[in-house]
Amino acid sequence: MGTSFSGNRADSLVLSLGPGIAYSIAAALVWGTYIFVLKRYFADYPGTVLTVGVNAAAIAWYVPIAVLSGASLGTLSGATALVEGPSALFVSLTTILLTAAAFLAFLRAIGAGEVSYVAPISKIIPVFVLPIEVLLLGQRLAPVAVVGVAVATLAVYVANYRAGSLLDPLRKASSSRAAQLALVSAACYGVSDVGKRVVLQGLGVPLTLWVPILLGGVLLVVLPLAAREWVPLRADLPRFALAGGGVALGEHVTSLAFAAAPASIASPIINTQAVVAVVLGGVLLREEAFRIRLVAAGLAVAGVGLIAA
Repeated sequence: MGTSFSGNRADSLVLSLGPGIAYSIAAALVWGTYIFVLKRYFADYPGTVLTVGVNAAAIAWYVPIAVLSGASLGTLSGATALVEGPSALFVSLTTILLTAAAFLAFLRAIGAGEVSYVAPISKIIPVFVLPIEVLLLGQRLAPVAVVGVAVATLAVYVANYRAGSLLDPLRKASSSRAAQLALVSAACYGVSDVGKRVVLQGLGVPLTLWVPILLGGVLLVVLPLAAREWVPLRADLPRFALAGGGVALGEHVTSLAFAAAPASIASPIINTQAVVAVVLGGVLLREEAFRIRLVAAGLAVAGVGLIAA
């Protein structure tokens, strides 16, 4: 039996935006700190190996805690919803694959550039989320949201600006490997964010079932690539355990946010994590051009705030 994801069905959902916004803010704080931790403590690990190690630790944290807390790992109907038809299966698998691709692209981006340069660019995800929701889910785009998209896009320009010609930032972004990877990551996350909303709201899959499936799915997708460049993790197992705990927490509150609000509301707020990463990178790592990148992050926040207005 197929599943319909029409605009009428999306419009009929009764959403509580209060909790959704609160969960989105919590997710932004968790993920912003996580971005900094990756750059600071895991820079020597290949992105694929890092993904496998952290996701394995996250699953090891999440599943036992969910069980001990009395949370159900999903009813039969919730599990079968993921495979009840071609549309549902396609959405689920695409979300997992693009989440993996987005994270790997982001890791390569912060490996090629500074956190405070990459983060504002990689977190313009709402620019991609909004058109998808408008076209596929019938989400209405208010004029103020259009302004927000323009402001968020301007943040990319400012993040690249130094001195000289006004076209220099555009030239740098077009030739910068870090900027290109950050934009690819943002596009992939944009599609996967909408997919998460459909899975949690449209399909009604319990988040305590979806989170381990997402983490495990990403792990399985990346594992063959990780095997080719595997390095031992034993020396840093405590760090991987802590990072995995952060990922488990981050995915849980992120799923709570997408279960309670449209992606065009939750995603902009969650992606203000760029501000946390920029501040930590500039203050603690003393990265260059901190002030102008902080302005870029501020513009990104203003833009996504307008989008969510």
